[in-house]
Amino acid sequence: MSVAWLEEIQWTEDGLVPVIAQLQDSGRVVMFAWMNRESLALTVAEGYAVYWSRSRQRLWRKGEESGHRQKVIDIQLDCDADVILLKIEQEGGIACHTGRESCFFRSLTDGEWQATEPVLKDPKAIYK
Repeated sequence: MSVAWLEEIQWTEDGLVPVIAQLQDSGRVVMFAWMNRESLALTVAEGYAVYWSRSRQRLWRKGEESGHRQKVIDIQLDCDADVILLKIEQEGGIACHTGRESCFFRSLTDGEWQATEPVLKDPKAIYK
C-alpha cells in the first residue's frame, strides 16, 4: 500500500500532527492527541488508534494498559491539511485516564473549572 497520502499532511516542525478523537455514534469529542507518520500509518494498517506520546517519547497504542482501545471508523483531514479527525468506537466507553468517557469533562463556570462528567471507573482499578 502506498503511503504517498502521508506527504499531503502539514506536519509540525517536530513531525507531528494534532488528532481529535470523536465518537462515531454521538459526535462527542473524547480526546486530543498527537501522531507522527509511523503512528498514523500503523493506525491505518491496524484499524485502531496509535498515537505518539510526547511525554513518553514513544508510540502509544490507545488502550495498551487500560484495554480502552479506539476502533477507527473513519479518518478525515481538515481543509488546511494540518489536523486529523478520527471517528471512533471507544471500547469500554472510557477514553480518559481519569476514568471518564471524555477528556473534556470540565466546564468554566463562574470563573472556575468544574467537573461536569462522572468518573465511570476508578483509575486505580484501570491502571495496575
